[in-house]
Amino acid sequence: MLRAIGFSREDLERPIIGVGHSWIETMPCNWNHRALAEKVKEGVRAAGGTPMEFNTIAVSDGVSMGTQGMKASLVSRELIADSIELVTRGHSFDGLVLIVGCDKTIPAAAMALARMDIPGLVLYGGTIQPGRLRDRDLTVQDVFEAVGAYNAGRIDAEELRAVEEHACPGAGACGGQYTANTMSTALEFLGLSPPGANAVPATHPDKPAVAEAAGRLAVRLVEEGINSRSIVSRAALENAIASFSATGGSTNAVLHLLAIAAEAEVALDIDDFNAICARTPILADLRPGGRFVATDLYAAGGLGLLMQRMLELDLLHGDARTVDGRTLADVAAAASETPGQQVIRPANAPLRKHGGIAVLRGNLAAEGCVVKLAGNDRDSHRGPARVFDSEEEAFASVREGAVNPGDVVVIRYEGPVGGPGMREMLGVTGAIVGADLSDSVALITDGRFSGATHGFMVAHIAPEAALGGAIAAVRDGDMINIDVTSRRIDVELDDAEITARLADWKRPEPRYATGVFAKYAATVSSASFGAVTGR
Repeated sequence: MLRAIGFSREDLERPIIGVGHSWIETMPCNWNHRALAEKVKEGVRAAGGTPMEFNTIAVSDGVSMGTQGMKASLVSRELIADSIELVTRGHSFDGLVLIVGCDKTIPAAAMALARMDIPGLVLYGGTIQPGRLRDRDLTVQDVFEAVGAYNAGRIDAEELRAVEEHACPGAGACGGQYTANTMSTALEFLGLSPPGANAVPATHPDKPAVAEAAGRLAVRLVEEGINSRSIVSRAALENAIASFSATGGSTNAVLHLLAIAAEAEVALDIDDFNAICARTPILADLRPGGRFVATDLYAAGGLGLLMQRMLELDLLHGDARTVDGRTLADVAAAASETPGQQVIRPANAPLRKHGGIAVLRGNLAAEGCVVKLAGNDRDSHRGPARVFDSEEEAFASVREGAVNPGDVVVIRYEGPVGGPGMREMLGVTGAIVGADLSDSVALITDGRFSGATHGFMVAHIAPEAALGGAIAAVRDGDMINIDVTSRRIDVELDDAEITARLADWKRPEPRYATGVFAKYAATVSSASFGAVTGR
């Protein structure tokens, strides 16, 4: 059968390297994957292996945002990891190169490698170039915030259209330190991606050579018997968490790194993020909270420069090894800083003394939740609840001007089970920013946030509403108190009142009775355990 498609006896006697990617015609994020796969295959052949290309799916968070389609995003992470496992086990590949782009493809690839514990690596297709409108750079974040500004009457339809038409100029994943670039960064620090490879932008002329080198490296990993779990250690995971903190990255990294740790069978829990982020300052001035985009970080000196700063502050396990055999300390020593760069701050002058998130607990989140601190100067908020049972309800209320300064917007039944799929809330948070309410309103949800979200926002509240978590008992007007300093989130009700309300609560009917969403809702774990299935 393999001879029928061109493989020779000699081909099949060599190591077989699966070259997996998620090219799809629904987004720019993965648009360059087929071209990169050809270069990876050239590298595999040059190193004495035989490549076999395969593909999996992807769901664009940005395109599906604000729609029912967004429920598919986190679900796709599990499906992508499962499909990689199935084809790899089904065809007995010796090693893997997994080309990734949009948000969930990145952790899914790492999960699959950790689960199967075979030689392999993850190669990020690269970040998009920033768009340009008049005198400013644009990313997809600007589009969502422009929608909010238009609804609030702060810009006209012509300006909104101009932002939308200029924000995304070509191939590559969203340009700020949103989820894709956060996870791309994390995988270089974790060691599963070749140092320096992920940071090269999608359309940069060096990207094809990076892909070719990845193919060569995969053959070497097979020959030397270097399996993925030898890379994904506890120290490596701590390095990945520290990188997410130091770059003010996406809260989704909490879900994804917990999931990768679970697949690698390494002990890691949500409170580990609290400890690491508390000691790790924000050193990279990146959007959504900062000024620059991922291409600027690359031009400034790349992730090796960030590693230098973090090692100077003793924030990394410098002896942790990467897939190319070097340690993080080796990678940092080889990095050079571009004179005059402003993206990565000096070690003694961070943007913020602690990292981009904190984990809160309280009577609203017994299992924990995640508050986003990057790009936001507040550490407390107390205000009356405005309760919504879906993202759409909340967005309509913000659009209509019915959310007031001081309010706490509560969006529930959007968790892993209740959504199902734990939608991101960029439409709502963008509308809040666009309405000029981000400095006076808080938002809490059992759903997720986009990496482009900024403001005083709390996500991943667990237990979620659909499972009878305390967030299901909250009513309009209840006072919500969020205190980052004490790591607390509480509704100002006594235990007896919460218990009485929940006694009268009835679990809503599932939004999907059959199909992939029903299967997911029946098997998914709490957000505080990574929202993984099959465990």
